[in-house]
Amino acid sequence: MPTTTLARLVKIAAAAADPVRGAGSGLVVLLYHRVGGSSTSAVDLPLGLFTEQMEQLAATGGVVSLDDALTLLGSPTAPEGPPRVVITFDDGTGDFADAAVPVLERLRLPATLYLATDPIEAGRPFAPDATTLSWSALADTMASGLVTVGSHTHTHVLLDRLDPGLVADDLDRSIALIEDRLGATPRHFAYPKALPGSPGAAAAVRARFSSAAVAGTRPNHYGATDPYHLLRSPIQTADGMRWFRRKVEGGMALEDDLRRIVNRRRYAGASH
Repeated sequence: MPTTTLARLVKIAAAAADPVRGAGSGLVVLLYHRVGGSSTSAVDLPLGLFTEQMEQLAATGGVVSLDDALTLLGSPTAPEGPPRVVITFDDGTGDFADAAVPVLERLRLPATLYLATDPIEAGRPFAPDATTLSWSALADTMASGLVTVGSHTHTHVLLDRLDPGLVADDLDRSIALIEDRLGATPRHFAYPKALPGSPGAAAAVRARFSSAAVAGTRPNHYGATDPYHLLRSPIQTADGMRWFRRKVEGGMALEDDLRRIVNRRRYAGASH
């Protein structure tokens, strides 16, 4: 069965399961990777699709910054008004500054970029088919006041299989570079591949940051969310607008359950 057909069937099954599973209400954190559609990656959204998604979010008036979201999640009751949504990006490819941020700025939407600092410091692409983000371009995006930069480790290493001492070194290198190059201390962290770390790694993260993000494709419930296990809903090109709307509403959890089973095998023995 072709991969695209299988992915579509998974999405249909996930949507069908939502009424049975009862996702409930809460704050949704969206996870993007790349924008521009210049590669075959499943998470490299065409600019037109990304723009349409952002315009829909802007029309709701519910997009908030990550800092504001964490404050809201500390309350046992949901805020009045539209459902709240947070926009986040992982990695730090050149299209973040070139393609994504201009859309965010036009619509005045805040976003957090979880940055892996080694590629940008070395001046090499995060992936072979990606453009390179520079420190100066990233500093320019922050000047808008809409972009917050968090840490995604230095070397994008998987923290569930790294010696705790090495975890601390990697995290500290990431923090030091962001402080030195951007003049800002990263307050938030996202685990590479959205895989939670070992107990020792989790302790190192808690000692350095105010929050930590994983995957989950579920809403974060008010008054009952651990800020160091912040759930996010990955957005793929195949989501289009139909499944994107479902994820904004807190649905499609079954898709993440199946992805975790696949990733457990996919990343077995890997370190990055």
